Amino acid sequence: MIIRFLAALLLLWMLGFLWFAGNLPEPAAVQLKTDVIVVPTGGGGRIERGLAVLRDGSAKKLFVSGVDREVRPREFAAEYKVAAAEMTCCVVLGFAALDTRGNALETANWVKGGGYRSLRLVTSDWHMRRSVGELGEVLPPHVRVIEDAVPTRPSLGTLFLEYNKLLASWLGRL
Repeated sequence: MIIRFLAALLLLWMLGFLWFAGNLPEPAAVQLKTDVIVVPTGGGGRIERGLAVLRDGSAKKLFVSGVDREVRPREFAAEYKVAAAEMTCCVVLGFAALDTRGNALETANWVKGGGYRSLRLVTSDWHMRRSVGELGEVLPPHVRVIEDAVPTRPSLGTLFLEYNKLLASWLGRL
């Protein structure tokens, strides 16, 4: 009986992994408007995508969550070619987060403080589901989240690790 249960659990895990790896989220249409754009640090292309959407006029502000405390705004601006006026008006750096859950908390506090009602979450395709789940736990229910996944070519190891983190995150919310 226990062996059948464990075999069924393993089969369920494998089917879930195949779904997870084979159906990664995709980019959102640029023309979708939101109040703000949120980019958690950690993956290539995320900040560049967030800046491109900001410059396209799809939102008025960009919040970058989880910036290393050693990074100064002028260094960020130089790295990503952000003009001083654009940094002043439109880009906000968050330094409090160290992980995905921290990104969600930092983002929720910033969104609540600004009274925003919609946000575009820009993160890696393999990271989107867990990021949205963590954010959904702490955002006010009236805040609309548009998922804007940055396409990547994740390794099998990255997918394996992220799938298991997603499962642990879901289980932690039960």
